[in-house]
Amino acid sequence: MPSFSFQQVDVFSSQPMRGNPLAVVIGADALDDAHMQAFANWTNLSETTFLLEPTTAEAHYRVRIFTPTQELPFAGHPTLGSAHVWLSQAANAPQGEIVQECGAGLVRIRRDGQRLAFAAPPLVRSGPVEPALIERIAKGLGIPVSMIEDANWVENGPDWIGVRLPARADVLAVRPDYSILAGVRVGLVGRFDPQSDGEDAQFEVRAFTRNGYEDPVTGSLNAGLAQWLIGSGIAPESYVAAQGTVLGRAGRVHVDKAGDDIWVGGEVATCISGTLTL
Repeated sequence: MPSFSFQQVDVFSSQPMRGNPLAVVIGADALDDAHMQAFANWTNLSETTFLLEPTTAEAHYRVRIFTPTQELPFAGHPTLGSAHVWLSQAANAPQGEIVQECGAGLVRIRRDGQRLAFAAPPLVRSGPVEPALIERIAKGLGIPVSMIEDANWVENGPDWIGVRLPARADVLAVRPDYSILAGVRVGLVGRFDPQSDGEDAQFEVRAFTRNGYEDPVTGSLNAGLAQWLIGSGIAPESYVAAQGTVLGRAGRVHVDKAGDDIWVGGEVATCISGTLTL
């Protein structure tokens, strides 16, 4: 049976077990789709990735991203975690930007001190959310519609709907009913109060997946939210978002706008290194 190098990393945290875990299989070109999907189902993590040789000279590596049930064209924390693992294996890593090939195309990644950051891909769907859907989301969140300050599609691969609440405390108080939210990806965001919440972040984010669970720290959602919040003047061009608080995590997502690019970054910690036999 073939063996592969394997790492499990924690993304958006400098401390193991405080961010969002990711399984990464290295040099996985010999694996077919069925084996990739089966292994992702077995790990039962939100995503498992497979590092492959690129198909274009513009990219340094290629990645395929799987949830336990399907392949995704792009996802944020798998992008940073995969780049971290690729860098740990690369003999001649570039000093400048790293280019990842994935189902959504080419994604640029840069090193920023101890952090990695990806250039947010363009939104494939944006704009207001239909009133009937906002009403359904409010019901699923257990809040009055009047508490929703704004809602916007922020789809960049995953079809996230961004929902803005008045404050961090409102975001943390939500207890979702997934039977009502079924089939909808909802991302909540609320502003920190510096006096009561501290100043290490400016926004609290929560991500409710279409499969009935809360994602600890979500790169794709934060990338979409950043484009919406900065574009509408709600957020400054540089800010930090906290995520995972309700789940006992301490994820921190660093957002920076530079020119036309919005960079979404965080630290990555390696938790497990070993050999995988499939």
